[in-house]
Amino acid sequence: MAKKLVIKVTAGADAPERCSQAFTVAAVAVASGVEVSLWLTGESVWFALPGRAAEFELPHAAPLPELIDGILAGGGAITVCTQCAARRGVEQQDLIDGAGIAGAQLFVSEIMPDGVQALVY
Repeated sequence: MAKKLVIKVTAGADAPERCSQAFTVAAVAVASGVEVSLWLTGESVWFALPGRAAEFELPHAAPLPELIDGILAGGGAITVCTQCAARRGVEQQDLIDGAGIAGAQLFVSEIMPDGVQALVY
């Protein structure tokens, strides 16, 4: 059975190193052939909007737009937390192509099966 990696990002520009690490691990995992589901919560929600990832800068880190493109191109999923999106006035039509909005029920269903590794940043 193939392993799946579910990563929840709880930080955005407010904690840039933690945020960048989550996107980097997701992109490397996808490039390595691992099934990846990346969940954006809290301030990381903003990176699911067009152009917002390009505003993120962290020295010696890969650019977020490149990491996001790699995740999506490799078949990874990007999901924005329903409540987090609502608190920020973000709706499905506001998101980049390939991203979706879903709630805790889907997150729990993704992390519970055997062969799944969940990480929270």
